Amino acid sequence: MDCRSKCPDARDCLKELVVPAMSDVSDKVDFRLSFIGKLTDDDGVECMHGQTECLGNILMLCAAAEYPDPKSYLGFSNCLINDYQEIPNQSLIEDCALEHGLDFDTLNQCMSKDTGAYGMGLLRDSVKRSSDVGVTTSCTVRLDDKVRCVYDGGEWKDCDDGSKPEDLVRDISRLYDEAQGWTY
Repeated sequence: MDCRSKCPDARDCLKELVVPAMSDVSDKVDFRLSFIGKLTDDDGVECMHGQTECLGNILMLCAAAEYPDPKSYLGFSNCLINDYQEIPNQSLIEDCALEHGLDFDTLNQCMSKDTGAYGMGLLRDSVKRSSDVGVTTSCTVRLDDKVRCVYDGGEWKDCDDGSKPEDLVRDISRLYDEAQGWTY
């Protein structure tokens, strides 16, 4: 999923499609949050909604790095993005971490590791990944290296196989079964 942490489309996409689907199939997919931004000449990243969005993106990437189970970091990310206007307020981060069993100090250490260079590296790699596949719209859901569905401007687009969680679960399960050599 390619998104921006301070984007209402990303919030709705996570809440309505990604989180419900991943609760059923997280063990069948290599799920990654990727963020949309602009790489800068000084090894930084420019985020559409400013530095606080970049901090929110880094925070979500740190959650994924420190707690690789998608059920953990997606729940945390969903909690943050539900109140995206409040990112990066410490009380929001602490509340979301507590609610989803993540340690605030672990997240804080990730963000500040190497004087912030580690977190910025995570963000640069993430933005590069989105850029390399040509994604510019938050929220874009990709499956099997192809755009599966886009949520933009408050509506679903390019969702030929459906925009409901059960549609995404079906497609992930089908690809997983095919990869296992199972046919029906």
